[in-house]
Amino acid sequence: MIDLNADLGEGGADDEALLALVTSCNIACGGHAGSDEIMRRSVELARAAGVAIGAHPGYEDRENFGRHELNLPSQQVADLVARQVEKLSRIAGGDLHHVKPHGALYNQANRDGILGAAVIEGIRKILPDTIIYALPNSALSKAACTAGMQVMAEGFADRLYQSDGSLRPRGEAGAVIIEIPDALDQALALARSGDIETLCIHGDAAHAVAMLRAIRGVLEKHGLL
Repeated sequence: MIDLNADLGEGGADDEALLALVTSCNIACGGHAGSDEIMRRSVELARAAGVAIGAHPGYEDRENFGRHELNLPSQQVADLVARQVEKLSRIAGGDLHHVKPHGALYNQANRDGILGAAVIEGIRKILPDTIIYALPNSALSKAACTAGMQVMAEGFADRLYQSDGSLRPRGEAGAVIIEIPDALDQALALARSGDIETLCIHGDAAHAVAMLRAIRGVLEKHGLL
């Protein structure tokens, strides 16, 4: 069965509607977006909806929403991840199911073994037994496995893939899938592939609720959720 996840606590207006459709969520930890107040509210809403709570740490670059790649020393990356995960963990009372890095940090850590290891180092300082959401067979996934951590292989319904299995950079044409029928086709193909365990729909998109509702419906129809 596929876990459906969405990114929340990023200032969007649809978080409550998204939580009615997902099985897990990734809450921004005050780096690329969010605040203590937003985190508390997001945790409350997720608990009320019976949705598993995850931390969503990212580069502390609000101007670019954490989606521009940075070249930071490994220790600085480990420290910022630890700081953000610790903040949400404290607010959630330690009740965190997983950690999924955000944006550029996620993409870089999935392809760069040194950065992937730094991200895992930061997470392990706070939550050594948590689950990591990462692209299948990625550097981040391998770093987590090396550290003895559980990984859930993640796919994306609303992002275009490169031939090597990475996500097309957002600055390139067609990187974000906007049309719901296209997202449905990709979601169903990913869910049937056996390569993923969790499927993401980005919560900050204007069409996120409609897309997620349609995807949930088709997965339920085919017995995949």
